[in-house]
Amino acid sequence: MTARILSRLAAVATLPALLLAGCGPTEQFPPICPSIALLADAADLTQYNGKGRDLTDLVIDGRIATVPAKCQRGGKGIVNVKLKVNAAVVRGPAFAGRDVTVPIIVGVAQGDTVLDRKAYTLAGQFKSNTDTVPIGSDEINLDFPVTEQKPASLYRIYIGFQLTPDELALNRRRGPR
Repeated sequence: MTARILSRLAAVATLPALLLAGCGPTEQFPPICPSIALLADAADLTQYNGKGRDLTDLVIDGRIATVPAKCQRGGKGIVNVKLKVNAAVVRGPAFAGRDVTVPIIVGVAQGDTVLDRKAYTLAGQFKSNTDTVPIGSDEINLDFPVTEQKPASLYRIYIGFQLTPDELALNRRRGPR
C-alpha cells in the first residue's frame, strides 16, 4: 500500500512539470521592465501672470499624480511599455478661460546617458464652478531593444513637466511638495 501511495505522489509531483513542458522560457514570465521615475524638480508646475508672485498672480498650479504603465513583450528582442501621465491642475485667480494645456517631457536614459526625450501635452477643461481638473496624456508607447546581456531593467523612463528656468528655480527653492 505504501508503494502505491508513493507512486501516486510521484505522478502528482510530475504533473506541473508536464504542464509547463510545452512553454518556452519566453512565455512563462512577463518581461523585466524599465523603471519609471518622476523628476523631483519637475513633478510640480506653478505658473504666474507676469513677474508677480502673489496669490492673485497665480495662473495654474499642477502636480503629476499617477503614471500607470504596462510592460509586455514586443517583437523579437523588444520590450514595449505603454504608459499614461495623469496630473491634477488647479486654476488660480489669474487664469483666463476654461481650457488648460501643460507640457510634459518623457525621457529615456541608460545609466547617466539620456538616449531620447520627447515633449507631450496634457489638456483639459475646467467646468464651471470648479477650480481643479484632472488631465491626462494619450497612451505613450515606448519600445526598448533588449538582449540577454542588456535587459530592459537597464533603462529608466523619466517623467516631468517641461518647465521654464523660473519655474524650475521655484520648484528647487520650495522643494518637493
